[in-house]
Amino acid sequence: MPKNYLVNRDIAIVAYGETKIERRSGKTTFEFAADAMEQILTRTGLTPADIDGFATNVAHSESANQYATTYMCDALGLTPRYMQVSDHGGGAGLACISRAAMAIQSGMCETVLVIGADAPTSYWEGKNLGYRPEFWDPTGIQGPPGAFGLLMHRYMEQYDLQFEALGKLAVAQREGAVVNENALPSLRKPITIDDYMNSRMVTSPLRLLDSVMFADGGNGVLMMSTDRARALGYEKFVHPIAYSEIVNFNGREAQPDITETGFSVVGPDALDKAGMTASDIRMFHPYDDFLIAVMLQLEQIGFCGRGEGSEFLLGTDVTWRGALPINTGGGQISCGQVGLASGMTNLVEAVRQMFGEAGERQVADPANAMVTGIGTIPYGRNWYVSTGLILEQAQ
Repeated sequence: MPKNYLVNRDIAIVAYGETKIERRSGKTTFEFAADAMEQILTRTGLTPADIDGFATNVAHSESANQYATTYMCDALGLTPRYMQVSDHGGGAGLACISRAAMAIQSGMCETVLVIGADAPTSYWEGKNLGYRPEFWDPTGIQGPPGAFGLLMHRYMEQYDLQFEALGKLAVAQREGAVVNENALPSLRKPITIDDYMNSRMVTSPLRLLDSVMFADGGNGVLMMSTDRARALGYEKFVHPIAYSEIVNFNGREAQPDITETGFSVVGPDALDKAGMTASDIRMFHPYDDFLIAVMLQLEQIGFCGRGEGSEFLLGTDVTWRGALPINTGGGQISCGQVGLASGMTNLVEAVRQMFGEAGERQVADPANAMVTGIGTIPYGRNWYVSTGLILEQAQ
C-alpha cells in the first residue's frame, strides 16, 4: 500500500462551523456555506483573504451545476490558489480533507476551507445512473431504502440479525441528538427500543427508524499546517493522521456479495497506517444513512467479527458515556442528512468532541476518533465509495 502521507502530524484542523439542520428551508447551498464559514472566521480571527485553498462536495441543490465550486468561491468572497470539488457522495467530506492535506503539504496553499453544504429539500436534481438503473428509478426499488432493504435481507441469510441491537443503536444516537441544538427539531425527542421495533416498515425488513431523513444545512472545517497553527497561537486543533478510500468496490464482479463492503479494505488500511487496531479507537463516527450500514462497518473494520455485530451492539455501551461512543451528536439518522454534504456532519461532531466543546454529550477522553463516509448505492451491489479517516487530539 502507498505510504501514509498524514501520519507525521504536520496538518491541523483548527476550527469548525455548523449550521442548524432544516427541512424545506428555502435557503440556497451558498447561504448555508456562508453561515458555516462565518463561524469559522469568528473562531479563528481570520478573514476571507487569509484563505487560499477551498474544497467542497458536489451538491444537488439549486445552486449546483458544473461551475458550482467557482460560484461558491464568489459567493463566499474567496480567491483560492487551490480548489477541489469531490464527487464521492457521502464520502466527499473526508475525501476533501485528504486532498486539502496534500495541497498544504505540497505547498499549493497554506489555509484550506473545507465546506459541506446542500439544500436538497428545497431543490433536488439527483439521478440514479450506473449499474442497472432500470431497476431503480422511477419504478423498482425507488431509492436507497429499497437498496438497503435488499442488503438487510442478504445479511439475514448469512448471519443472525437481532433487531433489538439496531434499536439499541438508534436509541443511543437519539440520546445525542436530544442535546444537540443543531439537529432537526423534529428528531430531538427521545425514543425507546420499543419505538424502534414498532416503527412502520418502509421496505421490509427496514423500518422507519432505521432510516435517515433528507435535510438542508452546512458545515465545515479549516485546515493548515501544524506549524502555522502554532504560530497563530491556536490552542485547540486536531491532526488527521491516517486516511484510506476505495471507489467502485467489487465493481469488476458480475454478482458481488452485497454485504461485502469497501470498509473491509479501507478500515484495516487506515488503522494500519495510524499504527492502531480497532480497540485503540476512542470514538467511532461512522456514516449512518441506515443503521445496518453502521453494523457492517463495525464488523468489517474490525471492532467485532463477521456476523457478530448484533452481539457487539447489545453488549457495548455506545452512548457518549460508553466504551465506544458512536455518533455522539445523533449522527445523520437523528440529526438529518444534509444531502450530499452529509459526511461532514459526523466529522464536525468528532472535531467538536476533540475540542472538548460537546456540552452535555462530551466524551470523557476524546483522544482519537475514526470517521467514515459512504457514497452511492447501486442496484444489487454494495455502496460504491468507502472512506475512512482517523483523527488524533493534539498534545
